[in-house]
Amino acid sequence: MNVKPSLHELLTLAGRRALVIGAASGIGRAVARRFAEAGAALWLVDRDEEGLERLQTELSAAGAVVESRALDLAHKPAIDLLWADLAHRPPQILVNNAGVYAFRDLLGVDEAFYRQQMAVNLDAVYWMTQGFLRTLAGDEGVLVNVGSIEAFLPFAPGLAHYDAAKLGVVARTRAVAREYGPRVRANVVVPGGIASEGVRRLRRKAIFDVELGKVAVAYNFHQRLPLRRFGDADEVARAVLFLASELASYVTGAVLPVDGGFLST
Repeated sequence: MNVKPSLHELLTLAGRRALVIGAASGIGRAVARRFAEAGAALWLVDRDEEGLERLQTELSAAGAVVESRALDLAHKPAIDLLWADLAHRPPQILVNNAGVYAFRDLLGVDEAFYRQQMAVNLDAVYWMTQGFLRTLAGDEGVLVNVGSIEAFLPFAPGLAHYDAAKLGVVARTRAVAREYGPRVRANVVVPGGIASEGVRRLRRKAIFDVELGKVAVAYNFHQRLPLRRFGDADEVARAVLFLASELASYVTGAVLPVDGGFLST
C-alpha cells in the first residue's frame, strides 16, 4: 500500500539548508523565522549588518542553526565570494527577497540610479540563482523569488524602473523552472499591500510630501482590496514556506499572488 506522508513530513524543512536574501527585516525576516520554526539550517544575507545580528541572536536562542553575512548585492564579486564560501555546504533552498524601492519619475532617472536599482532588484537575482544552480551538484533544489504586484499592474507613479525589474524576476523564475525541470522547483511569490517597515515609512512621509501623497492615493488598498486590509510580512512568509516545502512538490513555474486579491480587481 502506498503510504502518504504526514502533514508534518510534508511541511518540515529539517535536514535542509536555506539561504534567505534580504533577511534583516520585513518579508525576509518573517521567512527566516518560519524556516527556522520548520527546522531548516539558515544562511542569512542582507546589507544591514546590525539587523542580521539581531535576527541571528533571536533565532539561535530559539535553537536554530544560523549563520549570516552582510553583503552588498549590487557588487557581483561579493556574491561570487559568498558562493565560493558555500561551495562545500551549499543550500538546497534559495529565497531571493532583497530589493530597493525608490520612487523617481521616469524623466528624472539617470544612468547611475537606473543601474543601481537594476543591480539589486534584477541582476542580483540572476547571479544568486546562477550560484545556486552551480552548487547544487546532484541535489534537488527549491528556488523561491519574491516579486511584486507592480510587475503586472504598474499603478504607483515613479516606479517604472522597479516595475521592469520585478517583471524580469517573474520571467527569469519561469525560465529556470522550464530549463532546470527535475533538478529545481522554481516559483515566484507576488506580494502586494503588505504593511512592511518600508511601506509604513512611506505612508508616514506621505503626510508631509505632496508627491508621495499622490502615491498614497494611488495605493488606496482599503478600497481596492477584496479583503479590505493590509497584509503583513508573515502572511507572505507562509506562502514562501509552502512553496519551499514538500507540500508544493508538484508546483513549479507558478506565480503566487499574496496581495489580498488586488490583482483580481
